[in-house]
Formats: sequence, C-alpha cells, structure tokens
Amino acid sequence: MSESSIGAEPPPGRDRSRPRPAPARTRRPVTGSGRGAGAGASTSERILDAALVSFATRGYDASSLDALAAGLAIRKQTILYWFPSKEVLLEAVIDRSAVELASALEASLSTAGSGWARVEAVVRSVFRLAARRPELLGLVREMGRLGNPAATRLVTALDPMVRRASEFLEAEMDAGHMRRHEPRLLLLAIYSTVIGMVTEVEVLRAFGEEPTARSLVRRRNEILDLLRSALVTDPGEG
Repeated sequence: MSESSIGAEPPPGRDRSRPRPAPARTRRPVTGSGRGAGAGASTSERILDAALVSFATRGYDASSLDALAAGLAIRKQTILYWFPSKEVLLEAVIDRSAVELASALEASLSTAGSGWARVEAVVRSVFRLAARRPELLGLVREMGRLGNPAATRLVTALDPMVRRASEFLEAEMDAGHMRRHEPRLLLLAIYSTVIGMVTEVEVLRAFGEEPTARSLVRRRNEILDLLRSALVTDPGEG
C-alpha cells in the first residue's frame, strides 16, 4: 500500500487478492500523545482514538464497531480493513495506550530526584493524566474488569515499568529510607487508590460537573500525604 493511500477508505469491490494491511498486533505501535483526531491523522489513528474513548467510558462490551464507525463518519468495513475484528482493535488500543502511559511516567522520572521525590513525581504524573487523558486510566480500569486475555496483555506491556518500580522500592527499603512493604503489593495499593480517584472524576463528569484544577490538586495532595506517612521513615526510625 502506498504512503498516499493511508487514511483512504478501501473502494467497494476492491480485489480481495490484494494484500490487506497487517493485523494491528504486528504493526508498529503508534507512539506520541495518542490524540490523532486532527486533520493530518490517518484513519487508523482516528479509529484507535475513538475506540480508546469508547472502551474507557462506555466499556468494551457496550462499544460496537457500528457505533464507532457512525461517530467517525466512516463505514464499518473501513474499521475492519485496518483491524479485522473488535478483539484485534482492542489489542491495538492496549498496545498504544501502554506506550503512552509508560512514556508519560518515564518523562516524569527523567527530571525527578531520588527517594521520595521519585514516588511523588509518578503520582503527580498520574494525576496530570487523569486531568488531561482520563480515558487512558479508564482503559486500565476496564481491562481489570474484563480480565484475561486483555488484562494480561496490558500487564505484560507494562511489566518492564512495574519491574523497575519494584526494584526502586526494594532498594529504598533496603537503604532504610522507606518502611518495609512487599513492593508489588504496595504498587497494587497505589494503583487501587489512583483508579479510585479516576472513578471519582468520571462520576462527577457523568453528572455534568467538571472537576476543577483545585479539586484535583487537593485530592492529589491528600494521596501524597497518605503515601508519605505510610512509606517514608521518620528521622531516627530503626
């Protein structure tokens, strides 16, 4: 397929013997912000954007390819041209979202200090995502509800980041800077707290009340205070 053909709908009755685009699981993941709805976005990016929002807000089961196509003003066959099934579309959404989540968190850590400053940087980054890209964290919650194989795919994609986080927490505990906890259980507790916050934001939006920057900052500071008191050892604490 030529570069100029990207984004065009396949013409009716096209020769089925021509090679189809590779399934989403084998194509290079789309990186960047994920907001591809602009005029220069390819059709595949627009489909991924719309699917992410629908899966995260309506739920995977309640999202249909027909509704996605109608919302994008394209034919359902166009979606199936790029993503041969709803399951393949979900896999592509998970893969791209994992890249975006990891990139956002890594960017926040690149300028963070050490010790507690790194934990604080991650929490602040997640809250920024909740305010700017709530559908990303909504997708994480929806994958937990769906269970395998979707949840396993997301966990596998994020595993390198989770492993580094666990190693960091273990090192801080060994150095006596943080109280002893099982690192992965601690990460799970932090995850549950953040997802609870995201749910709270979505409930407010569902009732037509947009959370203010001040309310998000207050909630973020409450969670940081809670984590700091649970994790950071007091001076002289053995």
